[in-house]
Amino acid sequence: METPRLSPQTLRVLERFVERPTAWRYGYELSRDTGLKSGTLYPILMRLAKHSLLETKWVTTEDGVPPRHTYRLTTKGIKEVRKALAQACSGRKVRQLALSGSGA
Repeated sequence: METPRLSPQTLRVLERFVERPTAWRYGYELSRDTGLKSGTLYPILMRLAKHSLLETKWVTTEDGVPPRHTYRLTTKGIKEVRKALAQACSGRKVRQLALSGSGA
């Protein structure tokens, strides 16, 4: 299965995962950190999980509180994300050079 489309919003989410690649993250935490609303964030998380870049699990926190869905990068996800972020960064540098009129 190929890597999903990596929109600027998806890259923003993935940057948060790369900061702590093996840590489990809550959707609310990711929403707060990225500034993305749930209607944007959760479809991104589901698509990344569908492509095996994220693994998911439910975590029970305390009695009376509903379980929370958590996410973290898979081994495949770590490799793909690092590659995608490197490509995105090099693309930004090329665009910045082109916009500034500087030669390479």
